[in-house]
Amino acid sequence: METEIRRTVSFVDAPGHESLMATVLTGSALLDGALLVIAANEKCPLPQTREHLTVLEVVGIKNIVIVQNKIDLVDEERARKNYEEIKKFIRGTVAEDAPIIPVSAQQRINIEYVIQAIEEYIPTPERDRKQDPLMYVARSFDINKPGCPIEKLAGGVIGGSIIKGKLAVGQKIEIAPGIRIGDKWKKVTTTIVSLEKGGKRVKEAGPGGLLGVMTTLDPSLTKADSLVGNMVGVPGKLPPVRSNLTLRMKLLDRVVGTKEMIPVTNMKQGETLMINVGTARSIGTVTRIKGDMIDIDLKIPVCVDKTMKIVISRQVLGRWRLIGYGKLVS
Repeated sequence: METEIRRTVSFVDAPGHESLMATVLTGSALLDGALLVIAANEKCPLPQTREHLTVLEVVGIKNIVIVQNKIDLVDEERARKNYEEIKKFIRGTVAEDAPIIPVSAQQRINIEYVIQAIEEYIPTPERDRKQDPLMYVARSFDINKPGCPIEKLAGGVIGGSIIKGKLAVGQKIEIAPGIRIGDKWKKVTTTIVSLEKGGKRVKEAGPGGLLGVMTTLDPSLTKADSLVGNMVGVPGKLPPVRSNLTLRMKLLDRVVGTKEMIPVTNMKQGETLMINVGTARSIGTVTRIKGDMIDIDLKIPVCVDKTMKIVISRQVLGRWRLIGYGKLVS
């Protein structure tokens, strides 16, 4: 049966274990929608399921499809009970009206209905391709094999998603905060050699989907995801690079990701926090607290402006746990 391509969809895998929530938070910055996968053979919600839903609410993702997986491991009665647990769990949340699709991924049962739900509930949003481009870097790597001759070396590759605007082959771009030299960070400029999207080479690319960008950078600068968390754009047009943040924050009622329902306590001066913004993460120290505003000194600078949401986590029971979010004041 002949088919034709109607739409290309890229997936970002967000690990389920609560200790990997930093990965979930950084991945969420690239998403237009989400598949919330819940196992039918486990009680709902597990701590990580509660945490994933909270992350979706915090970062503002409203287009959600719930996949009730592993229905082949339970009988009909347990599947129905799990369905009711899910309905109770999502009541009053951003996912309250999301479809719940029973699936067996291993047996490939109902996969076509998941695809249908993606089409119906996670539409491709309207995007502005005329603005200055902005891309979040989610990957970076060196594609050269050991022993590659110098004359055949390919430049460094960065991967991620364009949020607005478009990039084109031959275009000069800036990467910020860039690379660390001594105790300072230096922005990097380079030229786009080629673009790859959906497994195909393209001359230009706009927002949506994951994009691979081959550059003229020394590949040593991009190996092992060393540029993850950076932003890419037109030289001089990226958000400011900041090592100090003043945030107006909103704390959650409870710590997310723990089996115990632990209340979120107030911030303390000198406390160490982890912040996520875009695909960047950094550790910072609280230097001042005034009402719902805090000042944080960061170990690794980030590109951020007042339109971006900043997610805040703290160490609870030996792991980074989501406790709130904020926006830049100055």
